[in-house]
Amino acid sequence: MKKIKIIFLIIVFIGLGVFITYHWISFKTRHLVFDKVNLIPKNKVGLVLGTGKYAANGNINLFYKYRIDAAVNLYEAGKIEFILVSGDNSRKNYDEPSDFKNDLIAEGIPKEKIFLDYAGFRTLDSVIRAKEIFGQTSITFISQKFHNQRAIYIADHFNIKAVGFNAKDVHNSHLREYFARSKASLDLVFNVQPKFLGEKITIQ
Repeated sequence: MKKIKIIFLIIVFIGLGVFITYHWISFKTRHLVFDKVNLIPKNKVGLVLGTGKYAANGNINLFYKYRIDAAVNLYEAGKIEFILVSGDNSRKNYDEPSDFKNDLIAEGIPKEKIFLDYAGFRTLDSVIRAKEIFGQTSITFISQKFHNQRAIYIADHFNIKAVGFNAKDVHNSHLREYFARSKASLDLVFNVQPKFLGEKITIQ
């Protein structure tokens, strides 16, 4: 019986920690995420956080589609000069950055204004590499609000001045985000680094 109580208390403690972390990140970043393009400050580079183009059912992933729309809106409004796409290209037939590039070009973004980060395997990698590889210490994240908030939280830890432009959201419980934010916090505590760094790339 005593062991059951201990296990129960551990579960409660972990659950409380996950809950508090989620809402603390939302609170801390609440003034740094924007829904309206006219209100967001300008930055040289907008960083589109990667996701797959297609959902499991074969349809276009709406998270992907809405990030494309948001990036185009920012660029056309003159709020960013360049678009950096950071995503996963760890498998031969899976290339998030190139998918984004092709669709951004199809939407009228000049190809010379688009830069690709093929080693953005997760948000932590994308954020750190934006600074260490692409030289950005001030940046605009482009993703859904919940994702932008986590990216900004990570960026702040690495002395990157960041804001987020919120792409249209998709009806989703975002339950996974509770655990993603806790994992992000632990990564910062334990100083987890990107899987790859490499040679510096100048965005100009």
